Amino acid sequence: MELGSVGFIGLGNMGSRMANNLIKNGYKVAVHDINCNVMKMFSDMGVPTKETPFEVAEASDVVITMLPSSSHVLDVYTGPNGVLRCANLMRPQLLIDSSTIDPRTSRKVSVAVSNCILKEKKDHWEKPVMLDAPVSGGVLAAEAGTLTFMVGGSEDAYLAAKPLFLSMGKNAIYCGGAGTGSAAKICNNLAMAVSMLGVSEAFALGQSLGISAGTLTKVLNTSSARCWSSDSYNPVPGVMEGVPASRNYAGGFASKLMAKDLNLAATSVEEAGLQCPLTYQAHEIYTELCRDGHEIEDFSCVFRHYYSGKDEL
Repeated sequence: MELGSVGFIGLGNMGSRMANNLIKNGYKVAVHDINCNVMKMFSDMGVPTKETPFEVAEASDVVITMLPSSSHVLDVYTGPNGVLRCANLMRPQLLIDSSTIDPRTSRKVSVAVSNCILKEKKDHWEKPVMLDAPVSGGVLAAEAGTLTFMVGGSEDAYLAAKPLFLSMGKNAIYCGGAGTGSAAKICNNLAMAVSMLGVSEAFALGQSLGISAGTLTKVLNTSSARCWSSDSYNPVPGVMEGVPASRNYAGGFASKLMAKDLNLAATSVEEAGLQCPLTYQAHEIYTELCRDGHEIEDFSCVFRHYYSGKDEL
C-alpha cells in the first residue's frame, strides 16, 4: 500500500502532537481542524491546511482522525463535507480513526467505508479500508511519540499501517475485527478507573485507621494489591514525584475525559446485557466529581475530592 501523503483531521491536544510526529518522520501531511488558530500554527510551519474533511481526503492516500466524540466522527466521515462525500471515487485507500468512541459507531463507519469505491485501485486494494485505532498514553506520550495504538479492522490494513503507528507511538496491538480497537480502549479505561477508585478508597481507609499513605504504598507495592495506580500514578499528594497528585492534580488525564469514557463503557454494558455494577458506580462517581467543579483535574483527584483523603506531609 502506498502511504505517501497523509491527511490529519482533529488537531487538539493529542492530534496536533501526533501530526507533528508524522511530519518529523518525513510524511507529507495536510491538515484540517475547525479551530482557525491551530490551522494557522500548522500553515506557519509550511503544512498545507484544508477547509473541509472532504478536501483533506482529496489530497491524501491515508486519512487519520482524532476527534472528541462519536458525533464528531460521524460528521467528519459521513457529513455533507465529510471524507466519504465522493463515495464512488475515493482517493484515500486507508482511513484510521484514533478517537475514543463506542465500538458500535466504529463498526458503523467501517461499513460505510467498505461500501465506497477507490478512484484508483492500487496493489490488491479494491476498496478503501477503515481501522479503529484509539490510543493510550495521553498528551505526554503523544508529544514523545510513545503512544500505544489498539487497532481493530482488517489485519492486512493493520500491517500496512504499522509504520504510521510507529511514527506516532511505540506499540501497536492488533485487537481483531472492526470495533475491537475501540472496545479495547473502553475496557482499559474502565479497569484504570476502577483500580484508581479501589486504591484511593484503601488509602483513605488506611489514613483513618492510622497508617500513613507512604507506608501503605510500600505495603501495596510489595504485595498482591500492587497496580499502576499504586506504583506509577499514586493519587496521594506527597507520596510520589512527577505524578499529577504532586502538582495539585494539574495535567494528566482529566476527570471529564474519564467520565466520558465510563459513559461509553456503561452504554456498551447495556448493549451487551451484562451485570457490571462497578462500571455504573465508577461512572456515577466521576460524573459527580465533574459536577463539583473538578472536571479538568486529573482523575486521581478522586482521592482528595470524593474520599476526602489527606496529603502526605
